[in-house]
Amino acid sequence: MSFASTHLSAALARNWWVLLLRGLAAIAFALLTWFQPGISIAAMVLVFGIYVLADGVLGIWSALASRQSNRHWWVLLLWGVVSVVVGVLTFVMPGITTLVLLYYIAAWAVVTGVLQIVAAIRLRQEIQGEWLMALGGVASLVFGVLLIAQPGAGALAVAWMIATYAFVLGVLLVLLAFKVRKLARPR
Repeated sequence: MSFASTHLSAALARNWWVLLLRGLAAIAFALLTWFQPGISIAAMVLVFGIYVLADGVLGIWSALASRQSNRHWWVLLLWGVVSVVVGVLTFVMPGITTLVLLYYIAAWAVVTGVLQIVAAIRLRQEIQGEWLMALGGVASLVFGVLLIAQPGAGALAVAWMIATYAFVLGVLLVLLAFKVRKLARPR
């Protein structure tokens, strides 16, 4: 196997534009959230509620449609009912849903932060500038830990934290994209 097919840096170089798009999307999300934080939070909760409710209705339909041919159809039915209940609760008690979503976002930030740091450590032997990915990982990790430690800080403050995190991560991903793009060019 050649260098180009076995190294993480080669995979990133081939798809540098994906890093660029991810960075630009994060920056756009940050700007929208800074300028419309209340709407951003409400939209996240609303989209989650719609998704869970739709998932539940489709799960119930699937269970009922298969009850003649599948003796375990009730598992699908229970799954669907739980989703419908959570969907309804999302609309009835959006505040609790917001708190749960904050923990979900915090867990995502911690896990992706750790994985970014691990990837950066592996990149140390392959490219210069891996610190950009490590710094993005640290930002994700710090953000996730802050969300876990201070969930009651207020949804508005958290929206601003999410926007700031997304902006910093977006800028770092854009910089990394241009850094690894150079690796794709023939020397």
